[in-house]
Amino acid sequence: MTENTTVNNPWFRWQQSLLDEGFANMRRMSRIPFLWEKSQAVKKGATPSEVVYEEDRLKLLHYLSDAKPRYKTPLIFVFALVNRPYILDLKENRSVVSQFVKSGFDTYLIDWGAPQHADRHLTLDDYINGYMSNVVDYVCERTGAPQVNILGYCMGGTMSTMYTALHQRKVKNLMLLAAGIDFATRDGLLNFWTDPNAFDVDAFVDAFGNAPAEFLQATFQLLKPVQNLIEKPINFFEKVDDDKFVEDYFTMETWLNDNIAVPGEVFREFVKCLYQKNLLVKNRMPVGKHTVDLRKITCPILNIMAQADDLVPCAQSAPFNDLVSSRDRKSIVVPAGHIGLAVGSKAQKEAWPEACRWLADRN
Repeated sequence: MTENTTVNNPWFRWQQSLLDEGFANMRRMSRIPFLWEKSQAVKKGATPSEVVYEEDRLKLLHYLSDAKPRYKTPLIFVFALVNRPYILDLKENRSVVSQFVKSGFDTYLIDWGAPQHADRHLTLDDYINGYMSNVVDYVCERTGAPQVNILGYCMGGTMSTMYTALHQRKVKNLMLLAAGIDFATRDGLLNFWTDPNAFDVDAFVDAFGNAPAEFLQATFQLLKPVQNLIEKPINFFEKVDDDKFVEDYFTMETWLNDNIAVPGEVFREFVKCLYQKNLLVKNRMPVGKHTVDLRKITCPILNIMAQADDLVPCAQSAPFNDLVSSRDRKSIVVPAGHIGLAVGSKAQKEAWPEACRWLADRN
Protein backbone atom coordinates (compact mmCIF):
# COMPACT_ATOMS: atom_id res chain seq x y z
CA MET A 1 0.00 0.00 0.00
CA THR A 2 1.42 3.39 -1.01
CA GLU A 3 1.76 6.31 1.36
CA ASN A 4 -0.89 8.25 -0.58
CA THR A 5 -3.34 5.36 -0.31
CA THR A 6 -2.75 5.16 3.44
CA VAL A 7 -3.40 8.87 3.91
CA ASN A 8 -6.65 8.71 1.94
CA ASN A 9 -7.91 5.69 3.83
CA PRO A 10 -10.95 6.71 6.00
CA TRP A 11 -9.90 4.33 8.78
CA PHE A 12 -6.43 5.86 8.88
CA ARG A 13 -7.83 9.41 8.89
CA TRP A 14 -10.16 8.53 11.76
CA GLN A 15 -7.28 7.05 13.78
CA GLN A 16 -5.14 10.08 13.07
CA SER A 17 -7.84 12.55 14.09
CA LEU A 18 -8.45 10.54 17.28
CA LEU A 19 -4.74 10.65 18.06
CA ASP A 20 -4.53 14.39 17.34
CA GLU A 21 -7.48 15.11 19.60
CA GLY A 22 -5.96 12.95 22.33
CA PHE A 23 -2.72 14.95 22.24
CA ALA A 24 -4.73 18.20 22.16
CA ASN A 25 -6.66 17.14 25.26
CA MET A 26 -3.44 16.25 27.05
CA ARG A 27 -2.09 19.70 26.21
CA ARG A 28 -5.28 21.32 27.50
CA MET A 29 -5.22 19.26 30.70
CA SER A 30 -1.65 20.38 31.36
CA ARG A 31 -2.87 23.98 31.57
CA ILE A 32 -5.47 23.32 34.26
CA PRO A 33 -3.12 23.56 37.30
CA PHE A 34 -2.28 27.14 36.29
CA LEU A 35 -5.87 28.36 35.81
CA TRP A 36 -6.50 29.28 39.44
CA GLU A 37 -3.55 31.66 39.45
CA LYS A 38 -4.76 33.26 36.21
CA SER A 39 -8.29 33.65 37.57
CA GLN A 40 -6.98 35.50 40.63
CA ALA A 41 -4.89 37.90 38.54
CA VAL A 42 -7.89 39.67 37.00
CA LYS A 43 -7.73 43.43 37.42
CA LYS A 44 -11.03 45.13 38.22
CA GLY A 45 -11.02 48.42 36.32
CA ALA A 46 -8.51 49.65 33.76
CA THR A 47 -8.63 53.45 34.00
CA PRO A 48 -6.88 55.18 36.94
CA SER A 49 -9.37 56.67 39.39
CA GLU A 50 -9.77 58.13 42.85
CA VAL A 51 -12.65 58.08 45.32
CA VAL A 52 -13.83 61.67 45.77
CA TYR A 53 -17.12 61.19 47.62
CA GLU A 54 -18.56 58.55 49.95
CA GLU A 55 -21.98 58.14 51.51
CA ASP A 56 -22.96 55.00 53.39
CA ARG A 57 -21.89 52.18 51.03
CA LEU A 58 -21.71 54.42 47.97
CA LYS A 59 -18.41 55.54 46.49
CA LEU A 60 -18.01 58.05 43.69
CA LEU A 61 -15.03 57.42 41.42
CA HIS A 62 -13.37 60.23 39.50
CA TYR A 63 -11.31 59.07 36.54
CA LEU A 64 -7.86 60.60 36.16
CA SER A 65 -6.30 61.90 32.98
CA ASP A 66 -3.03 63.62 32.12
CA ALA A 67 -4.94 66.12 30.01
CA LYS A 68 -7.30 68.80 31.29
CA PRO A 69 -10.98 68.10 30.43
CA ARG A 70 -12.06 69.77 27.21
CA TYR A 71 -15.70 70.06 28.22
CA LYS A 72 -17.08 71.95 31.19
CA THR A 73 -20.09 69.75 31.93
CA PRO A 74 -19.03 66.62 33.86
CA LEU A 75 -20.28 63.14 33.00
CA ILE A 76 -21.64 60.72 35.61
CA PHE A 77 -22.03 56.99 34.93
CA VAL A 78 -24.95 55.42 36.80
CA PHE A 79 -24.75 51.64 36.91
CA ALA A 80 -27.36 49.09 37.97
CA LEU A 81 -27.71 47.89 41.55
CA VAL A 82 -26.93 44.36 40.29
CA ASN A 83 -23.31 43.32 39.60
CA ARG A 84 -20.34 45.65 39.90
CA PRO A 85 -19.83 48.72 37.69
CA TYR A 86 -16.34 47.87 36.42
CA ILE A 87 -17.91 46.22 33.35
CA LEU A 88 -17.87 49.80 32.01
CA ASP A 89 -14.09 49.88 32.47
CA LEU A 90 -13.29 46.20 31.99
CA LYS A 91 -9.99 46.32 30.08
CA GLU A 92 -7.87 48.95 28.40
CA ASN A 93 -9.26 48.12 24.96
CA ARG A 94 -12.77 47.35 26.20
CA SER A 95 -13.65 50.35 28.31
CA VAL A 96 -16.61 52.68 27.82
CA VAL A 97 -15.14 54.89 30.54
CA SER A 98 -11.83 55.34 28.73
CA GLN A 99 -13.66 56.29 25.53
CA PHE A 100 -15.12 59.34 27.27
CA VAL A 101 -12.02 60.15 29.32
CA LYS A 102 -9.83 60.13 26.20
CA SER A 103 -12.42 62.25 24.40
CA GLY A 104 -11.94 64.97 27.00
CA PHE A 105 -14.85 64.51 29.40
CA ASP A 106 -14.52 64.98 33.16
CA THR A 107 -15.83 61.53 34.05
CA TYR A 108 -17.30 60.08 37.26
CA LEU A 109 -18.91 56.74 38.15
CA ILE A 110 -21.21 55.74 41.00
CA ASP A 111 -20.25 52.49 42.73
CA TRP A 112 -23.29 51.66 44.85
CA GLY A 113 -21.44 49.12 46.99
CA ALA A 114 -22.89 45.87 48.32
CA PRO A 115 -26.05 46.26 50.44
CA GLN A 116 -26.26 44.48 53.76
CA HIS A 117 -29.31 43.09 55.53
CA ALA A 118 -29.75 46.44 57.26
CA ASP A 119 -30.24 48.07 53.84
CA ARG A 120 -33.30 46.00 52.94
CA HIS A 121 -35.64 48.93 53.62
CA LEU A 122 -33.93 51.31 51.17
CA THR A 123 -36.29 52.45 48.42
CA LEU A 124 -35.97 54.01 44.98
CA ASP A 125 -36.61 57.33 46.68
CA ASP A 126 -33.51 56.80 48.83
CA TYR A 127 -31.41 56.08 45.74
CA ILE A 128 -32.83 58.67 43.34
CA ASN A 129 -33.76 61.62 45.52
CA GLY A 130 -31.13 60.73 48.11
CA TYR A 131 -27.87 59.24 46.85
CA MET A 132 -28.10 60.29 43.19
CA SER A 133 -29.23 63.79 44.03
CA ASN A 134 -26.39 64.17 46.54
CA VAL A 135 -23.82 62.93 44.02
CA VAL A 136 -25.02 65.35 41.34
CA ASP A 137 -24.95 68.26 43.81
CA TYR A 138 -21.44 67.28 44.90
CA VAL A 139 -20.11 67.03 41.34
CA CYS A 140 -21.67 70.38 40.42
CA GLU A 141 -20.09 71.99 43.49
CA ARG A 142 -16.72 70.33 42.80
CA THR A 143 -16.58 71.38 39.15
CA GLY A 144 -18.50 74.64 39.22
CA ALA A 145 -20.83 73.35 36.51
CA PRO A 146 -24.57 74.09 36.87
CA GLN A 147 -25.54 70.77 35.26
CA VAL A 148 -24.20 67.26 34.62
CA ASN A 149 -24.38 64.74 31.80
CA ILE A 150 -25.71 61.33 32.86
CA LEU A 151 -25.16 57.90 31.29
CA GLY A 152 -27.27 55.16 32.86
CA TYR A 153 -26.78 51.45 32.16
CA CYS A 154 -29.59 48.87 32.46
CA MET A 155 -31.34 49.33 35.81
CA GLY A 156 -29.16 52.40 36.30
CA GLY A 157 -30.62 53.79 33.08
CA THR A 158 -34.15 53.35 34.39
CA MET A 159 -33.15 55.12 37.61
CA SER A 160 -31.40 57.87 35.63
CA THR A 161 -34.59 58.41 33.65
CA MET A 162 -36.55 58.83 36.87
CA TYR A 163 -33.94 61.21 38.27
CA THR A 164 -33.95 63.34 35.12
CA ALA A 165 -37.75 63.58 35.07
CA LEU A 166 -37.72 64.75 38.69
CA HIS A 167 -34.64 67.00 38.43
CA GLN A 168 -34.50 68.10 34.79
CA ARG A 169 -32.80 71.41 35.56
CA LYS A 170 -29.75 69.48 36.82
CA VAL A 171 -29.27 67.33 33.68
CA LYS A 172 -27.84 68.75 30.46
CA ASN A 173 -27.77 65.53 28.41
CA LEU A 174 -29.13 62.05 29.17
CA MET A 175 -27.69 58.88 27.64
CA LEU A 176 -29.32 55.51 28.24
CA LEU A 177 -27.65 52.16 27.70
CA ALA A 178 -29.98 49.13 27.54
CA ALA A 179 -32.43 50.81 29.89
CA GLY A 180 -35.81 49.27 30.68
CA ILE A 181 -38.63 51.77 30.13
CA ASP A 182 -41.71 50.07 28.71
CA PHE A 183 -42.27 46.76 30.50
CA ALA A 184 -45.42 45.80 28.58
CA THR A 185 -43.36 43.86 26.04
CA ARG A 186 -43.21 40.08 26.24
CA ASP A 187 -39.99 39.83 24.25
CA GLY A 188 -37.97 38.98 27.38
CA LEU A 189 -38.25 36.03 29.76
CA LEU A 190 -38.06 38.30 32.82
CA ASN A 191 -41.47 39.71 31.93
CA PHE A 192 -42.95 36.20 32.06
CA TRP A 193 -41.12 35.21 35.23
CA THR A 194 -42.27 38.33 37.11
CA ASP A 195 -45.91 37.92 36.13
CA PRO A 196 -47.99 38.36 39.32
CA ASN A 197 -49.70 35.01 38.67
CA ALA A 198 -46.31 33.28 38.77
CA PHE A 199 -44.24 35.36 41.19
CA ASP A 200 -45.32 36.72 44.57
CA VAL A 201 -42.74 39.46 45.09
CA ASP A 202 -44.17 40.48 48.46
CA ALA A 203 -43.73 36.97 49.88
CA PHE A 204 -40.25 36.79 48.34
CA VAL A 205 -39.02 40.07 49.85
CA ASP A 206 -40.69 39.40 53.20
CA ALA A 207 -38.90 36.05 53.35
CA PHE A 208 -35.41 37.08 52.19
CA GLY A 209 -35.15 40.80 52.98
CA ASN A 210 -32.80 41.64 50.10
CA ALA A 211 -33.00 39.84 46.75
CA PRO A 212 -30.07 37.39 47.17
CA ALA A 213 -27.14 37.62 44.76
CA GLU A 214 -27.34 33.85 44.17
CA PHE A 215 -30.98 34.15 43.10
CA LEU A 216 -30.20 36.96 40.68
CA GLN A 217 -27.20 35.11 39.23
CA ALA A 218 -29.25 31.95 38.64
CA THR A 219 -31.96 34.00 36.97
CA PHE A 220 -29.52 35.57 34.52
CA GLN A 221 -27.93 32.21 33.70
CA LEU A 222 -31.30 30.62 32.99
CA LEU A 223 -32.12 33.26 30.39
CA LYS A 224 -29.79 31.23 28.12
CA PRO A 225 -29.28 27.92 29.96
CA VAL A 226 -27.71 25.90 27.13
CA GLN A 227 -25.28 28.65 26.20
CA ASN A 228 -24.32 29.50 29.80
CA LEU A 229 -24.26 26.05 31.40
CA ILE A 230 -23.18 23.76 28.55
CA GLU A 231 -21.69 25.57 25.57
CA LYS A 232 -19.58 28.00 27.58
CA PRO A 233 -17.57 25.42 29.62
CA ILE A 234 -17.08 23.24 26.52
CA ASN A 235 -15.80 26.22 24.53
CA PHE A 236 -13.50 27.19 27.40
CA PHE A 237 -11.93 23.73 27.55
CA GLU A 238 -11.37 23.68 23.79
CA LYS A 239 -9.54 27.03 23.93
CA VAL A 240 -7.82 26.67 27.30
CA ASP A 241 -4.37 26.71 25.68
CA ASP A 242 -5.05 30.13 24.10
CA ASP A 243 -3.63 32.63 26.62
CA LYS A 244 -5.52 35.65 25.28
CA PHE A 245 -8.81 33.76 25.27
CA VAL A 246 -8.22 32.56 28.85
CA GLU A 247 -7.41 36.08 30.03
CA ASP A 248 -10.54 37.52 28.40
CA TYR A 249 -12.63 34.64 29.70
CA PHE A 250 -11.57 35.07 33.32
CA THR A 251 -11.94 38.85 33.10
CA MET A 252 -15.53 38.49 31.94
CA GLU A 253 -16.40 35.60 34.26
CA THR A 254 -15.03 37.48 37.25
CA TRP A 255 -17.49 40.27 36.57
CA LEU A 256 -20.40 37.95 35.71
CA ASN A 257 -20.02 36.14 39.02
CA ASP A 258 -19.39 39.26 41.07
CA ASN A 259 -23.07 39.61 41.94
CA ILE A 260 -24.46 41.64 44.79
CA ALA A 261 -27.87 41.63 46.42
CA VAL A 262 -30.53 44.21 45.59
CA PRO A 263 -32.21 45.99 48.53
CA GLY A 264 -35.53 44.30 49.15
CA GLU A 265 -37.77 47.33 48.87
CA VAL A 266 -36.11 48.47 45.63
CA PHE A 267 -36.58 44.98 44.22
CA ARG A 268 -40.24 45.03 45.30
CA GLU A 269 -40.79 48.43 43.62
CA PHE A 270 -39.11 47.39 40.38
CA VAL A 271 -41.14 44.20 40.08
CA LYS A 272 -44.52 45.57 41.15
CA CYS A 273 -44.42 49.08 39.68
CA LEU A 274 -42.49 48.36 36.49
CA TYR A 275 -42.65 44.70 35.44
CA GLN A 276 -46.16 44.09 36.75
CA LYS A 277 -47.93 47.47 36.48
CA ASN A 278 -45.75 49.29 33.91
CA LEU A 279 -46.29 52.62 35.68
CA LEU A 280 -43.29 54.47 34.23
CA VAL A 281 -44.69 54.78 30.71
CA LYS A 282 -48.07 55.74 32.19
CA ASN A 283 -46.42 58.68 34.02
CA ARG A 284 -47.65 57.25 37.32
CA MET A 285 -44.40 55.85 38.74
CA PRO A 286 -44.19 56.75 42.46
CA VAL A 287 -40.78 57.69 43.88
CA GLY A 288 -41.31 58.65 47.49
CA LYS A 289 -43.73 61.59 47.57
CA HIS A 290 -43.10 62.30 43.90
CA THR A 291 -44.56 60.88 40.70
CA VAL A 292 -42.36 60.47 37.64
CA ASP A 293 -43.70 62.17 34.52
CA LEU A 294 -41.51 61.38 31.51
CA ARG A 295 -42.96 64.38 29.68
CA LYS A 296 -40.91 66.61 31.98
CA ILE A 297 -37.70 65.41 30.32
CA THR A 298 -36.67 68.11 27.84
CA CYS A 299 -32.89 67.66 27.51
CA PRO A 300 -31.19 65.95 24.55
CA ILE A 301 -31.31 62.16 24.85
CA LEU A 302 -29.28 59.34 23.30
CA ASN A 303 -30.91 55.92 23.59
CA ILE A 304 -28.42 53.08 22.96
CA MET A 305 -29.81 49.55 22.59
CA ALA A 306 -28.49 46.06 21.85
CA GLN A 307 -30.13 44.19 18.99
CA ALA A 308 -29.65 40.76 20.62
CA ASP A 309 -30.33 41.79 24.22
CA ASP A 310 -32.05 38.97 26.12
CA LEU A 311 -32.20 40.91 29.40
CA VAL A 312 -33.55 44.27 28.20
CA PRO A 313 -34.99 43.76 24.70
CA CYS A 314 -35.04 46.72 22.30
CA ALA A 315 -38.84 46.74 22.56
CA GLN A 316 -38.42 47.66 26.22
CA SER A 317 -36.10 50.62 25.52
CA ALA A 318 -37.16 52.03 22.14
CA PRO A 319 -40.49 53.63 23.25
CA PHE A 320 -38.61 56.08 25.50
CA ASN A 321 -37.87 58.53 22.68
CA ASP A 322 -41.59 59.07 22.04
CA LEU A 323 -42.50 59.51 25.70
CA VAL A 324 -40.39 62.57 26.49
CA SER A 325 -40.73 66.23 25.50
CA SER A 326 -37.16 66.45 24.21
CA ARG A 327 -36.81 67.68 20.65
CA ASP A 328 -33.27 66.36 20.33
CA ARG A 329 -33.66 62.58 20.38
CA LYS A 330 -31.46 59.89 18.88
CA SER A 331 -31.31 56.10 19.01
CA ILE A 332 -28.44 53.74 18.27
CA VAL A 333 -29.01 50.00 17.86
CA VAL A 334 -25.82 47.95 18.18
CA PRO A 335 -25.54 44.39 16.81
CA ALA A 336 -24.62 42.95 20.21
CA GLY A 337 -26.04 41.46 23.39
CA HIS A 338 -26.64 43.13 26.74
CA ILE A 339 -23.02 42.87 27.87
CA GLY A 340 -21.51 43.15 24.40
CA LEU A 341 -23.05 46.59 24.25
CA ALA A 342 -20.37 47.68 26.72
CA VAL A 343 -17.39 45.45 25.92
CA GLY A 344 -17.99 44.08 22.42
CA SER A 345 -15.54 45.02 19.67
CA LYS A 346 -18.31 46.37 17.42
CA ALA A 347 -19.58 48.68 20.15
CA GLN A 348 -16.06 49.82 21.07
CA LYS A 349 -15.13 50.62 17.48
CA GLU A 350 -18.37 52.21 16.31
CA ALA A 351 -21.08 52.87 18.89
CA TRP A 352 -19.03 54.50 21.64
CA PRO A 353 -16.99 56.84 19.41
CA GLU A 354 -20.34 57.95 17.96
CA ALA A 355 -21.74 58.47 21.46
CA CYS A 356 -18.68 60.55 22.41
CA ARG A 357 -19.15 62.73 19.33
CA TRP A 358 -22.84 63.10 20.10
CA LEU A 359 -22.12 64.30 23.63
CA ALA A 360 -19.26 66.58 22.50
CA ASP A 361 -21.59 68.35 20.07
CA ARG A 362 -23.95 69.16 22.96
CA ASN A 363 -21.44 70.47 25.51
